[in-house]
Amino acid sequence: MSPTRTATRGLRSRLPTSQRARSRRRRWTLLLVAALLGGGVAIAITQIDFEKAIRELTLPLRHDDIIRQQAAQKDLDPALIAAVIYEESKFREDQRSSAGALGLMQITPRTAHVIAHLSGGTQFVTGDLSDPEINISYGSYYLRYLLQRYGGNEVAALAAYNAGTGNVDEWGGSDLDLDSIRFPETRSYVEDVLAKRPEYADKYAQDLGLRG
Repeated sequence: MSPTRTATRGLRSRLPTSQRARSRRRRWTLLLVAALLGGGVAIAITQIDFEKAIRELTLPLRHDDIIRQQAAQKDLDPALIAAVIYEESKFREDQRSSAGALGLMQITPRTAHVIAHLSGGTQFVTGDLSDPEINISYGSYYLRYLLQRYGGNEVAALAAYNAGTGNVDEWGGSDLDLDSIRFPETRSYVEDVLAKRPEYADKYAQDLGLRG
């Protein structure tokens, strides 16, 4: 997620999403929940509880208080932050990429130092990226920076988050659209984030402060 990231990024490999794959994951999820609730243990569970369990397995959300705070401070949609975190780490705090990106929003130490400089921070050390509050704060700051850089173009900002500003500048900068993204991984990344954003807005509206 460094501003100078090039085509060698390749932090995550993605299998193409298909209806068959989604159906398979849904079946396994249902089997897992059934196993957790089974075993001869009598558990009274409502339909709402069951749906919540499914939701937390398939569309996790953690640190919603930090996300709400950072969204308000950085003038960002909290559902967008949540969708980026999901795509970057699936909300696993201990994620570390082969390129050294760390934490929930997968920030490289190099990018973190740039963010610290831009935001006036003076005491940053790489270990801070393991702190969810700092990680989400830095990732949100970078998202806001990219949105401003590309005139509010979310496709360009998300592509730059994934592939770096150098590549996005070559592909069209503020005028970038999905079809102009040259890296299939980056195009898939942007599509996935934009698809997850309304899901988070719908399923976690209250948690994200989108509904009172």
